[in-house]
Amino acid sequence: LPMSQNALVVGGGVTGMTAALKLAEQGIRTYLIERAPALGGLAKSIGKTIEGDDVPVFITHLIERVTAHENIHVMTRSIIVDHSGMPGLFKTGIHTGVRMNYMQIDHGVTILATGALANRPKEYGLGTLNGVVTQLELDSLLENDTPKIAAMEQVVMIQCVGSREEHNPNCSRICCQAAIKNALRIKQINPDTDIFVLYRDIRTYGFQEDYYRQARDLGVKFVRFSVKTKPIVREEDGRLYVSVHDFILGQTIEIEADCLALSTGLVADDETTEDLAMIFHLPRTLDDYFLEDHVKLRPIDMAVRGFFIAGTTHSPKTIRESITQALAAAGRAQALLSKKEINLGAAVAHVDSTKCASCLVCVRACPFDIPFINADGYSQIDPDKCHGCGICAADCPAKAIQLMAYEDDQILAKLDGLFERVN
Repeated sequence: LPMSQNALVVGGGVTGMTAALKLAEQGIRTYLIERAPALGGLAKSIGKTIEGDDVPVFITHLIERVTAHENIHVMTRSIIVDHSGMPGLFKTGIHTGVRMNYMQIDHGVTILATGALANRPKEYGLGTLNGVVTQLELDSLLENDTPKIAAMEQVVMIQCVGSREEHNPNCSRICCQAAIKNALRIKQINPDTDIFVLYRDIRTYGFQEDYYRQARDLGVKFVRFSVKTKPIVREEDGRLYVSVHDFILGQTIEIEADCLALSTGLVADDETTEDLAMIFHLPRTLDDYFLEDHVKLRPIDMAVRGFFIAGTTHSPKTIRESITQALAAAGRAQALLSKKEINLGAAVAHVDSTKCASCLVCVRACPFDIPFINADGYSQIDPDKCHGCGICAADCPAKAIQLMAYEDDQILAKLDGLFERVN
């Protein structure tokens, strides 16, 4: 079958824009869908990376390149409402614009880069006590209110807030480097500021370990605590006091703080991923992120052929890591689009309507939601979409489903031949 040479990128953050731009530079017509009124995503709230990159300048330049490219069709205020077709010949319906006008896009591949949300748990007085902020809010202060930062005598940071606990057992991965980045920037503004980082484990992986060592050399104090003895925050006479049981010293210390910065990390945008997972029939993790097909062998591909994943919609990542994954997703999409035709697999499931009892076993068993009960009252499996996994054929109690090239008669004949040789 002929393949559509268009690409659909869902999400207008740094990841989505990078993937769209890379595809467009290869001559591929790319539709960039963003539900917000403007491009940029969560990265717009970040001032600098730990490496010193100026994020606002980078995003502004990236948006200019994307909006000016002739092969990119940017659609803001847009949401996806329906989807049909097969790999290489997808049709996706969207509502776009202020009036939510409906339009349908023909495309051969899809890259999901919808991003994640900044976590904001109700802990340590966040939102109720003055001076308690998240690392993102502290980053904004560092960019826009340097005199206020310079006047701070003591700053306390608490790590793993809302992460690595029973309700959210995973590490958000970016919190440690965000705290150390802000600590280093505070030291640049006022070297005399005392900074205490209360942590359970420091996870500055890779070359980020150099910044951790730099922070220690500049006098940033790291105090380890246990999850069983979490810090206690109280306010007295307009001042913040943080008490923590030092895991190493074996005693409780109290710190007066001008600012308490909480490292809250990222959480999946479960509303968005749930909606898109239902529309596209894609799997998600227990944490509501999208799930790759294989963590080692196919880390960019998704379970449905023609779908690729990139950025924080997959898991928490730094901006540099998101860009790397966006380039990888664009490369995988380009490899698929380089083929002018689609070759359908031969090993697909086929239903014998004379045996089908419409019991719905195949409908429930298929991990890709391919079988359905048609107007004639029996199961139907679209060979264009079938993955050939054979689960429906194995589960069918009436033996009404056969996997082409692996039919019962063929398998039994092979077994008979094998046992004849053995005997």
